[in-house]
Amino acid sequence: MSPFVSTYLTPNATAVKFAIKTTLAMMLALYIALMFDLERPYWALMSAAFLQIRPMSGMVVEKGICQLVGTFIGAVAGIVIMALFAQARVPALIVLTAWIMLCTYVGSLWRNNYTYGCLMASVTAMLIVVISSGSSPAGIFDIAVARLTELGLGAICAMLVSSLLWPSHVGTHLATQADSVINEAFEHAALRLEASDDIPAMQKALRSSLVPLTLLETDSQAARFEGPVGPGRVRAAHVLTRRTLRFFANLQALHQLMHDHADRLAPQSIELACEVAKGFRDAEHVKGVIEARKALQSLRHRVHESEEEASLAPLDRRLRLGLRESIGHAMIMLDAREAIASPESHKLRSSPLAWHRDHLAAGINAIRSGLVFSLLATFWIVTAWQSAMIAMMLGTLFSAFFASRDNPLAITMMFYKGMLAAIPSAFLFGHVLLSQANGFPMLAMLFGTPLFLGLLGATNLATMGYCLAFTIFNILLTMPGNGMDFSFDSFANRVVAVVIGLSCVVMGFRLLPGLGTRLRRRRLINAISTDIHELSQRSIRDAETRFSGHMADRLLQLAQHDDMLPEDQRHLFILGLTGLDVGTATLRLRDRLDDAPHPRIREAHRHLLGTLASGFEESANGRQPQGIREAGQQLEKAIEAYGDVPADRRVLLEGLVERLELALERLGRIMAERPQITSMHKAPNAPVLKK
Repeated sequence: MSPFVSTYLTPNATAVKFAIKTTLAMMLALYIALMFDLERPYWALMSAAFLQIRPMSGMVVEKGICQLVGTFIGAVAGIVIMALFAQARVPALIVLTAWIMLCTYVGSLWRNNYTYGCLMASVTAMLIVVISSGSSPAGIFDIAVARLTELGLGAICAMLVSSLLWPSHVGTHLATQADSVINEAFEHAALRLEASDDIPAMQKALRSSLVPLTLLETDSQAARFEGPVGPGRVRAAHVLTRRTLRFFANLQALHQLMHDHADRLAPQSIELACEVAKGFRDAEHVKGVIEARKALQSLRHRVHESEEEASLAPLDRRLRLGLRESIGHAMIMLDAREAIASPESHKLRSSPLAWHRDHLAAGINAIRSGLVFSLLATFWIVTAWQSAMIAMMLGTLFSAFFASRDNPLAITMMFYKGMLAAIPSAFLFGHVLLSQANGFPMLAMLFGTPLFLGLLGATNLATMGYCLAFTIFNILLTMPGNGMDFSFDSFANRVVAVVIGLSCVVMGFRLLPGLGTRLRRRRLINAISTDIHELSQRSIRDAETRFSGHMADRLLQLAQHDDMLPEDQRHLFILGLTGLDVGTATLRLRDRLDDAPHPRIREAHRHLLGTLASGFEESANGRQPQGIREAGQQLEKAIEAYGDVPADRRVLLEGLVERLELALERLGRIMAERPQITSMHKAPNAPVLKK
């Protein structure tokens, strides 16, 4: 069944409530704007619509604050530009282009609603400069105040309706996402530890865990605006993100050992791994976190007891330690789930994640936004067409808004189709019927009908892009106000303007599509390699916080990017997991050997860390790592000759080095095959618009 058919013929309660709430917020904003005779009431409508896209109370407040701050900064920038170039339109537009590029660049480096704040800063400055061209200084200030008033009104109405009508909270949403993360992660763990050959099933479980994990990590920041327990939820979400990704990295290493090197492991080790796999499956179906944690605790004791066997080979001992570590990660994941649901009774410590910032990608986004705006501004100057301002606003808004999304061209085309569908709707409801309306109730009933229908489909990811565009362009093509112009000429001008504006955005994404898979991979390799090399140059605590944060953010992005590639081309996430594994092992070695008493041990230790970092770089570029085993043997000899280290720890060290060498050799083989594959195929244009 088509997603449109199911959305509109059998809508669920969530979709209906969302459409009612958002329509009411928009109508309330419109009524107040008309009552106070604001110049452009439709800006209050759009403000309320954008804030209600995620109607949870904390998210609405966070987005509202970012919108108002961004609007204020943009208003100040617009006033400054016009104060300097009030009588020189071309220099003003050049400076404005630079400002739009700067906002897009900074927004591409940030996340979530901070990006939205940057977007509002660029759009507000553009509106002030373009609208006030030729105005007096007093008129410029009035225009800035009007934009702040209209957008602020929409934000207040959205927050009011969100908190009073069917209120929903970020905490409940985060707990639901955490359940999905843990259940699917445990299913993935069971498949890995059974050394399964069912790659599609493992990928499905992995994606089913990573998608809600990405959503949980990005949405958790809004919990700060839901009372004093909010920061506790944010910290718990950071813990869950870090531990889940370490869990996956550990599982991949264990799966490789059991799948590719089962002949080098004792049968008892394989049986123990299968027992742990069954334990994860049982824990997934246990009712309640407490019972699941008890079951895993018992299993962890069983694995720990098996490590005491004296006859274990280094690789077997390493495997069993890895099993125990995986269970430990899983238990902390369960603790984080409890802390998200009940932060007042379960307190966890965690530092914020350090974001991975790709300055080249941000620069490309900035150049694209600048080119789109420059083209539309030139068109405006040459034609002196007043409706060109709408095209300029759309070019500025969407070239920056879509740039931070995966596969922006596909999303732009979805919006383009939604815009085309909005043209006949806006003509019928916003001009033919609305011209006969008398009073606000009739206006709200007629104009609110297409808005409600558009919003009804905005909760379904498959239809969200089309339906949001349908709603937004119904507003832009109608432009409700006290002095509306219902002439066909005015409507036709707006239609041409929105088509030109969105066509320029499509052209911009086609000409500058962003980083390709190969370039993204190369930059990722360099970034991870740099971080691994720097692990030995900082304090352990500092290094762990920075590295874990960077890798968590990179892995979440890589998981999204791999989702857009065919099954046989998904390699970036494997690359990231291996990098996380090598970095975590480096930190573990530092923790145990940084304070070694003899300089020969410290020297051999530093040599091994450097060899591991270089080995990752070689493997990530499709070459086999060199010298890892020799560096490990040198460290073992130094410890044996100069250190007082227990024998079991030396065996664990030997097993760790052997496992890392096998993991890097496998990564080298995978990466050597991938360039030929990626050059032969093109990633599908799957719609990946996130709510």
